[in-house]
Amino acid sequence: MNPAFVVRFRPNGPWRIGPDTGARNRVDRIYHSDSLFSAVTHAMARLGQLDQWLADTAANPDGPAVRFSSCFPFLKKTQFVVPPQSLWPPPPSAKVRWRNASFVPLAVVRALVAEQPLDENAWAIDGASGCLIPSDSSSRSGPFRTSVRTRAAVDRLSGPGLEVHGTACLEFAPGAGLWAVVSFADEAARSAWSDAVQAALRLLADSGFGGERSLGWGGSEAPEFTAGVLPDLILPPNGASAPVETGDGTVAEALPKPAPETGWWLLSLYSPAAADAIDWQRGSYALRTRGGRVESPHASGDSKKALRMVEEGSVLVCGAPLRGAAPDVAPDGFPHPVYRAGFPVAVPVPLRSAAAAPAAGASA
Repeated sequence: MNPAFVVRFRPNGPWRIGPDTGARNRVDRIYHSDSLFSAVTHAMARLGQLDQWLADTAANPDGPAVRFSSCFPFLKKTQFVVPPQSLWPPPPSAKVRWRNASFVPLAVVRALVAEQPLDENAWAIDGASGCLIPSDSSSRSGPFRTSVRTRAAVDRLSGPGLEVHGTACLEFAPGAGLWAVVSFADEAARSAWSDAVQAALRLLADSGFGGERSLGWGGSEAPEFTAGVLPDLILPPNGASAPVETGDGTVAEALPKPAPETGWWLLSLYSPAAADAIDWQRGSYALRTRGGRVESPHASGDSKKALRMVEEGSVLVCGAPLRGAAPDVAPDGFPHPVYRAGFPVAVPVPLRSAAAAPAAGASA
């Protein structure tokens, strides 16, 4: 188990999470772990801890002291997440197109891990956010919606004229926001970095995440922190087996089920380390290409080298915990390294398929 905490951001305005394509009329719905690491790194520079931070994380030969998951939506007490591909989607339903859900409540993942079927009458998909929500919800709305804010640029030099352009963003419902997990390598790493990371996250909540920060976008109320350990913060232990009655009236402890084969469910983007012995012929995973531009006091605006990474929700088969890497994606000739954090926050889940069990309420 690793010491960890969950951080929750309650946005006080729109957020602009630029998509991989860079298109201004589109917005990503996940603030990815590599972007969160980059934002915290910039905050550490402002707090005067950049050199030690990089030495203990991206440049640490023994592995990072701190890892970040990606940021996923929440609504009130419900935390949504990209479901593990080895368990999702459930069998087809006449009422719910499970495959269309981009995010599901953590409680749903816990039910799937425990081999509990989902009642198709209890769930619906919010089209605006792609979140699986209770069908009896009074508002029937998700934690956010995408929107395009329109602005006009005025040419004050060559005469009157307007250039209208739109920028896509996320607009959050009351009581909604984004949450992430911050994991520490051990108790020593937690003692060394927990306060500094929380200070950096408070600074970022005030100054903003993502794009259009000069307009006040990307801000948040003071972040909330919940301490715990991984994987219990995501998948709490089920506890002891329930007792069973025997034929002679006595009570005996139920025999535990054989432990299923497990894979590593990614809550972050992941770049494999050379030592990660992954069986790429098994598991269930998807890749995406990450790019972007450099923000540095030495030079800004240059394009980072593109890097293919394993997506959130992927389930990888590896006999040991995933290590990950932070490749240098600086443009050729750049004066310093630019790290793309691919250190995984991963939780073990069964490799079985959800399709093996029927969904409750499904018609034959």
